[in-house]
Amino acid sequence: MARLTGKVAIVTGSSSGIGKAIALRYGAEGAKVVVNDLGASLQGEGRDTARAQAVVDEIVAGGGQATANGDSVADWDGANRMVTQAVDTYGRIDAVINNAGILRDRFFFNMSPEEWRAVIDVHLNGAFYVSRAAAPHFKEQQGGSYIHMGSTSGLVGNFGQANCAAAKLGISALAKS
Repeated sequence: MARLTGKVAIVTGSSSGIGKAIALRYGAEGAKVVVNDLGASLQGEGRDTARAQAVVDEIVAGGGQATANGDSVADWDGANRMVTQAVDTYGRIDAVINNAGILRDRFFFNMSPEEWRAVIDVHLNGAFYVSRAAAPHFKEQQGGSYIHMGSTSGLVGNFGQANCAAAKLGISALAKS
């Protein structure tokens, strides 16, 4: 029997990379997965849920259950919609894996307020919004798990990533709180 049978998980930013690997593993382990990705380019342009749907299709082809979600974690209403989708589709929510992230690398003295805000909004605000949306369900169920993606940028800093470093250290403090 799969270790996560009966569990429902949201994996943000899960159409590629680490997020995709997590979503596929959760699906293989029996979890019902909400595959969240808004499908924007690396520059943040456009929206296309086809990549999230492709991950859903892989999970389903492997015998699992999954549904795609194209909401932005950086949007309070979008975060609430994805949690509502999980509960409406599968009857509960057991895990939030806050994986979504973007980079707008630039030396601090050249970083624009928009580049700062975009990274903070996705990493830090996104982790708060999705976690907060799930919190009442976790409280009612008397259980649930948050998994937040960290980075050495948040622990020791990284040249050209002041925005990412600040967001990741903020996520670490959020997790501890």
